[in-house]
Amino acid sequence: MGNRVIIIGGGVAGMQAAITLDELGLQPILIEKEAVLGGKLNKWDRLFPTMTPAEEVLTELTKKVQASNTEVHTSTAVGGIDDAGKSVTLADGTKIDGDAVVVASGYDIFPAEIKEEYGYGIYDNVFTTVDIERMFKEGGIRTADGKAPKSVAFLHCVGSRDEKVGQRHCSRVCCITGVKQAIEVRQALPETEVYSFYMDMRMFGPGYEELYKEAQQTYGIHFVRGRISEAAPTIDNRIQIKAEDTLIGRPLKMTVDMLVLIVGMKAGASNMALSRNRHVDLYPSGFVKPANQFTGNVASDCSRIYYAGAVTAPKNIGESINEGIAAAYKVAGQLKA
Repeated sequence: MGNRVIIIGGGVAGMQAAITLDELGLQPILIEKEAVLGGKLNKWDRLFPTMTPAEEVLTELTKKVQASNTEVHTSTAVGGIDDAGKSVTLADGTKIDGDAVVVASGYDIFPAEIKEEYGYGIYDNVFTTVDIERMFKEGGIRTADGKAPKSVAFLHCVGSRDEKVGQRHCSRVCCITGVKQAIEVRQALPETEVYSFYMDMRMFGPGYEELYKEAQQTYGIHFVRGRISEAAPTIDNRIQIKAEDTLIGRPLKMTVDMLVLIVGMKAGASNMALSRNRHVDLYPSGFVKPANQFTGNVASDCSRIYYAGAVTAPKNIGESINEGIAAAYKVAGQLKA
């Protein structure tokens, strides 16, 4: 029986897959393109819906990986998987042999600068949820000139459900991310007015709907059904936005200190290279397509290639960790058969 399992991606799904494979007596080989493990979790401050510090989750996973027999390769990019699922070729041409592969390479963040009408990267006080999360980690929300904002507007679905930029899918976790961050702004700056512009609020997870209600009832966040059509800077470096309140059917114009674009998940750029393997299929969205969404959601049509986490679709951290466990058990079942 072979026991070497190559895991592509050292985010939460890949880390959990390595931990579980080690517990099952197999040899995980974890390959991560960044200098440290943890993936996007390294950039988060607190996690929805419980407001748990991201560092707590990351520390626990890191300790378990370090205590295991996992062979870890950081700052290492993968170029492809062989058709048999028994080796991967690194970006530098090096070949690593194994007996199975778990693809847990995750997702990319939608580049907000593509939506030029909102001025990200052009106007000083237009930010993304990634920027806001970094501000929380670094100690506080501030405008470009270092002041605490008195008014903040969040815009949902930037880079999600948008055919104009080739992103037709819903990113699922964007709505709850925006709600979480809106609450955090009010917690840190109780006098700040916070507005949230949305088309649909998709609160699919446990505790999500409750957090949404708390945002309205406890923190007084103003939810406006309508999409912002345009953003422009004012002479005093604030942001003027134009939108429509679709519930009352009236246009509105508003000036705020900060505009926050709630950016969605897009398929990882590495998926195209991985799909050169004849067993790795992609959805039109670019996410990896599993063998079966119901009975084979972590499997490919090759018995030695498996998937975990947001490589197949937008997922939250809990779902990604669970898929890391599921993929590990599937691999163990195959290799020990």
